Amino acid sequence: MGTQQVSAPPCAPPGPAGVSGPTSGVIHVNVRHTAGFTVIGNHLSQHRGLSLVAVGLAVHIQSLPAGAKIGIKRLAERFPESETRIAAALRELEAAGYLHRSRLRLADGRVVTRTVSYNQPGAEAPAVAVPQQRQRQRTARPVAAAPASPPAPAPAPTPPPHPPSAPLPVHGPAPTARTAPPPPLPRPSTAAPELHRAAAALLADLRRHAPELALAERDVEALAPGVAAWLEREARPEDVRRALTADLPVPLKHPAKLLRHRITALLPPPLPGAHELTPVRRAGIVIPLQNCDHCDRAFRSRHPGPCRDCRADAHLAA
Repeated sequence: MGTQQVSAPPCAPPGPAGVSGPTSGVIHVNVRHTAGFTVIGNHLSQHRGLSLVAVGLAVHIQSLPAGAKIGIKRLAERFPESETRIAAALRELEAAGYLHRSRLRLADGRVVTRTVSYNQPGAEAPAVAVPQQRQRQRTARPVAAAPASPPAPAPAPTPPPHPPSAPLPVHGPAPTARTAPPPPLPRPSTAAPELHRAAAALLADLRRHAPELALAERDVEALAPGVAAWLEREARPEDVRRALTADLPVPLKHPAKLLRHRITALLPPPLPGAHELTPVRRAGIVIPLQNCDHCDRAFRSRHPGPCRDCRADAHLAA
């Protein structure tokens, strides 16, 4: 009886004091935050269609202040994940409605990426009526501050109507519509069916070199006269293809509009003729060459006939 039973299992250590909960699984020890916190909905933290990287990236983006940089390279410097995984996570958040990215052209011509983060996709933001409330407060202050006066027998004057409040500013992308119509598409000086066919074939072949330039048939027919004008000015097809496919923006939303702009803005001038490349003489007069009628020697003269030596011999013989 005095032998110690070493095979008996030891007692489980007691849990932390003051913590009650289930005997298995996670046990939460929550402390109320008073500063430096972000409210995250369970629809995001427990989303079954998003990967763990996408959920964590969404939580990080929602915790950032407005105007913070969240480009792929910036996030790759901040986290150990690669740019490929971060780009895939951003696409997941866009598909789920937590992010919206768009290209925006500023007034100075620069193109930037505008990212909007939604903490609850599909829910409409409450309308803000702060200017109207301030207007009511400004009109109500004089009445509240005025001293009480005995009731007058005359009726109170009718207050003037409030001016209509200005509409609230709409925060959105700056308008990019043109104030003037775009310049017309260049066209060849003569109607040449072979130039039109070659231009249409060149446009349809662009998708082999740049898949984002896959044009519809109606776009090919509309842009073919502009490319035909290039070919009429003796531009080589490879030069035209290089000018239309170099430095394409990412993402490319309107390939036909981009090609129309490049065809119009980068149109080369016609090649000069041979007479235009001839240097102009200082005197402005060029005496042509003539062949002598007797010795067939070349000499400069305005009129054909014998050369100077043959004329001198003829004069001595006479």
